[in-house]
Amino acid sequence: MSFRLYNTLTNREEEFKPLKAPNVTMYTCGPTVYGRPHIGNYSSFLMADLLRRWLEVGHGYTVTYAKNITDVGHLVADQDEGEDKIQKQANAEKLDPLSIAKRYTEQYLEDEKALNILEPSARPRATEYIKEMLAMIKILMEKGNAYETDDGYYFSVESFPAYGNLSGNTLDALHAGSRIAVDESKKHPADFALWKKCVGPNGHHLLRWSFSTGEKTTTVGDDAASGFPGWHIECSAMSAALLGEQIDLHTGGEDNIFPHHECEIAQSECVHGRKRFVGTWLHKRRIDLAGEKMSKSLGNVLTVPSVIERGYSPLDLRFYLLSVHYRTNLKFSWKGMDEARDARKKIIEWMQEIETETSSISSEDSSGNIPKFSGEFSAAMDLDLNVSGALAVVFSAMKFSRSSVATVEQKKFLLPFIRLVRGTFGCFDSEQESTIPPAVQKLLDARAAARVAKDFKESDRLRDEIQKLGYEVRDEVGEQKVKRM
Repeated sequence: MSFRLYNTLTNREEEFKPLKAPNVTMYTCGPTVYGRPHIGNYSSFLMADLLRRWLEVGHGYTVTYAKNITDVGHLVADQDEGEDKIQKQANAEKLDPLSIAKRYTEQYLEDEKALNILEPSARPRATEYIKEMLAMIKILMEKGNAYETDDGYYFSVESFPAYGNLSGNTLDALHAGSRIAVDESKKHPADFALWKKCVGPNGHHLLRWSFSTGEKTTTVGDDAASGFPGWHIECSAMSAALLGEQIDLHTGGEDNIFPHHECEIAQSECVHGRKRFVGTWLHKRRIDLAGEKMSKSLGNVLTVPSVIERGYSPLDLRFYLLSVHYRTNLKFSWKGMDEARDARKKIIEWMQEIETETSSISSEDSSGNIPKFSGEFSAAMDLDLNVSGALAVVFSAMKFSRSSVATVEQKKFLLPFIRLVRGTFGCFDSEQESTIPPAVQKLLDARAAARVAKDFKESDRLRDEIQKLGYEVRDEVGEQKVKRM
């Protein structure tokens, strides 16, 4: 069966065919590091991780995967006016922008590790690719796709007839003042900034580069066009530098479709001679919290640490976010987290049960997997990453293995299937449970102190508190042993 994915560009499911099989090139829009990413951001990154895993585990592709870090140039509201998000946060915390970017980059990488997201082939930072961005801008100027104004260089959307094909926001439908800020210096209200000069409101921007050389500078000096890149040109330059002019897959959240990904297509295809920039676009639908879209601007975000503080493993969160199809809005709830934790625990216990029951059988024919389960699992994943169907196969295998007709030999043949499921979802390895949430560790430390003081009433109370967070604590010689319930 062919591997089919829903392509946002064509609005239909299509068979995935990489340009140079068995190699696949893939790009994901990573975070803008002005704050700790929230779980809505990670739902998009987890979708990409699931896709990457299935390409490798399910189809044997070699995936070259780039996921950027935006550390400059992302202006408030994703448009061309207002403050740079990172500089705005730096001003609020009275720190320099690079310190802000460094801190939140470290938090982001810490969260990805906790969520067991595989390391990409490259993590380009926007500030490392300024010269590549400027090279693209200058080509666009030469070709007549861009023009200069007093405050920067802009892409002319009217020079690219296909503008709007990804999002449906055609030029006729885009009116001044409708999500596009009115700017009299633009030729068309939808024209977007490729480069912002450090003049006027941006004169205070601390991160700036020479337009002529691409070298970092601290003053405008003789280069009146010194400034910083627009958000959209960053991903076009980084993907081209690392993956080539045409790539197989590009993923992101649905909020990226317009304007970001629409603009990426326009500038990339104009620079590279109108060759199709991306074969397949995948977009993750948003997460809703209490009926609202989860976003920093609304102040209703949940982070990975805040979920851990509630007593959940980050892998419970991974399973929850992956258990709903990527083109479905997940309505986040703590009840849903509880159900995900319980389901994940049952699957892990079943996998361990099979491994224990079959450990006495020395021979294993890895090609002897029960085809019913692996075949049905693969068929579901090949149908636009149908995780619900794939998980239904897992529970079907669980039911079969615990039935009276299942022999030990048949259970042994389930081991390759178990490896397939583990490799695909990335959250069913029990050894990944070693991280104890800070809230639990704090209670454990307090309980250890209570036991030293022989305050056993307090020790029992703290044990109950630990259990409420989903962990069981046992007292062994000289130490406490804790495990997830």
